[in-house]
Amino acid sequence: MSKTKIAPSLLAADFGNLQRDIEMVNNSDADWHHIDIMDGVFVPNISYGMPVVKTIAQHATKPLDVHLMIVDPDRYIKTFAELGATYLTVHYETCPHLHRTIQAIKAEGMKAGVALNPHTNVNLLKNVIKDLDLVLIMSVNPGFGGQSFIENTYEKVHNIKELIKESDSSALIEVDGGVNSKNAKALIKAGADVLVAGSFIFKTDDPTKTIQELKKSTDRWSIFEL
Repeated sequence: MSKTKIAPSLLAADFGNLQRDIEMVNNSDADWHHIDIMDGVFVPNISYGMPVVKTIAQHATKPLDVHLMIVDPDRYIKTFAELGATYLTVHYETCPHLHRTIQAIKAEGMKAGVALNPHTNVNLLKNVIKDLDLVLIMSVNPGFGGQSFIENTYEKVHNIKELIKESDSSALIEVDGGVNSKNAKALIKAGADVLVAGSFIFKTDDPTKTIQELKKSTDRWSIFEL
């Protein structure tokens, strides 16, 4: 069985039928609900706020993987803990006191993640990697769904995997942006543990089947086919 986790991004769900899509993820082979919070400042788009996250939490039966693409995320750490987030990921680029932010997330009982934009070097996490539960590698520039996958992501995933091993960290590697069945195996081979997919899942005729096929395609035994 594949150990890879699949986290459908609800940003690509049908918001006119949000409960339906949440329940689809609940009943699928997916592992987490991925929730993107955008503020229109750090990224050029606005997604949704606390009332929507509260609604998602009310219907979700799988862990909430919350990705904050916002400035000054420290203001909202306690709020997302109260909303039921399991993982809370902040961007390296928005946290001048990153170690303090990570510790604040953990103090609220959540698992702490740090996201890196495509231009950000993975070695910048060297001094906090042992404190992290998750490293999110952005494989597109954050802010919009449906973008094309950035090819140097494979090397970046490999590099962060090496840093995790060298540091004896237990952090998972998550990849977000342009993930599909064509690049999933290579991402797993490079070291990814969690794949976020939005449009690739929700824009298909049968999202449940798409999740199932993506999960199967990431079976760790299949990497030997590459």
